[in-house]
Amino acid sequence: MLRVVSWNINGIRSPVQGVGNEEPSNCTAMAMGRILDKLDADIVCLQETKVTRDVLTEPLAIIEGCNSYFSFSRNRSGYSGVATFCKDSATPVAAEEGLSGLLATQNGDVGCYGNMDDFTQEELRALDSEGRALLTQHKICTWEGKEKTLTLINVYCPHADPGKPERLAFKMRFYRLLQIRAEALLAAGSHVIILGDLNTAHRPIDHWDAVNLECFQEDPGRKWMDHLLSNLGCQAGSHTGPFIDSYRCFHPKQKGAFTCWSTVSGARHLNYGSRLDYVLGDRTLVMDTFQASFLLPEVMGSDHCPVGAVLSVSSVPAKQCPPLCTRFLPEFAGTQLKILRFLVRLEQDPVFRQSALQLSNQTPVQMRQNKARVRSTRSRPSQAGSSRGQKNLMSYFQPSSSRPRASSNLELPSLGTLMTPKTSEEDVMANVVEGRAKASEAKDEKEVRTSFWKSLLGGPLPMPLCGGHREPCVMRTVKKPGPNLGRHFYMCARPQGPPTDPSSRCSFFLWSRPS
Repeated sequence: MLRVVSWNINGIRSPVQGVGNEEPSNCTAMAMGRILDKLDADIVCLQETKVTRDVLTEPLAIIEGCNSYFSFSRNRSGYSGVATFCKDSATPVAAEEGLSGLLATQNGDVGCYGNMDDFTQEELRALDSEGRALLTQHKICTWEGKEKTLTLINVYCPHADPGKPERLAFKMRFYRLLQIRAEALLAAGSHVIILGDLNTAHRPIDHWDAVNLECFQEDPGRKWMDHLLSNLGCQAGSHTGPFIDSYRCFHPKQKGAFTCWSTVSGARHLNYGSRLDYVLGDRTLVMDTFQASFLLPEVMGSDHCPVGAVLSVSSVPAKQCPPLCTRFLPEFAGTQLKILRFLVRLEQDPVFRQSALQLSNQTPVQMRQNKARVRSTRSRPSQAGSSRGQKNLMSYFQPSSSRPRASSNLELPSLGTLMTPKTSEEDVMANVVEGRAKASEAKDEKEVRTSFWKSLLGGPLPMPLCGGHREPCVMRTVKKPGPNLGRHFYMCARPQGPPTDPSSRCSFFLWSRPS
């Protein structure tokens, strides 16, 4: 059996909650290895790693028993990024970063790019510059003993921000490039699995509030998925696209099967989310080898949950990892970098070049004479009059002549002047009473000042009660650009959920009064 899992981890370096109600832990080698063990998959594909190569550490990149592959964002740090971890028993025969082939090194790449004439070189470079795609190609063996090729495309598709129309165009072009590459691999005879965060809820059943969304079916991303996928899953005669949504193939009418929730509104508590993460397989592969497709909503640590599938095939590991493997990076391979890698070749000055040429043409005898001439011209300090010689150790223990000596005529105070005269008992009691009176006055003065400032400032106002539950509200701040940017408002403190659920957030809203 071959088990594959995909998870938008929302930052591989950030502190993650333990897998399955365990305590939080940092993404060190032990924590990362424990996460991979809990997911119990032969191949784990992660999205939104939010690391670049300069901040990637060895404990995250090198996990015992696995080989890993990373794709980084080249434009922004702490943004996007995908990674694939393969067990040594599922080592790929090839690995490649990006979809266009511009990042390929021609050594251990997957190949098969298809017709990309509709894209300019600048557009292809921009689509691959955010670290959103990583391909690994594996050899698999079916139960019949046939060896086949399987290509996994780990993707983190762009999000279309409603306030940025250019990002919607970028997202659709990324979808188009992904489809061209996947279909080219299919045409070359490889089976293909597209898995990751596609950032689109395909059907109304995949979104909790689809009924209230305007023009849900008219979304360009959903139309693209309609053409990519078969309509009715595994049923015969329903073929429209080359791929199948594996989860809907096994669970066609499962409601509430969501993979992403808003962490700000606490929507996960009431399962008020959407399904954005998929495992898509080509039709032949799903029909012949897929045994199960599942979600893991109990796994915490991100605003997404893992998804996966089980195939009735066995992996045939490659004898050697592809060159893209992180263990071959110079910073992790244990090889010493040459200083020439950090130097830039500059054109030499003509005078310097001529002098260097003269030096190179000198005979060994001339070179020895020049060295002797240089040594003879150096000034040597006099041994007799030199004061910079090495000091004797005993010189540090001799008294210094510059230190002033104590005068023998210095008069010391008499013992009687150093003694404190005795204080009478009445004086002691008077001092105690006076000290207590001063402390009481200071305390009264402090209380007066405190009461004055309390009457002047008044302190924070109590939170208003929401209209639906008569419970204290929470204060939020408007972050959306516009005339209300930065304003504070009150809303119900309960988690977001369906309007029909009385335990979910009510519709109470109140602007905060300006201070």
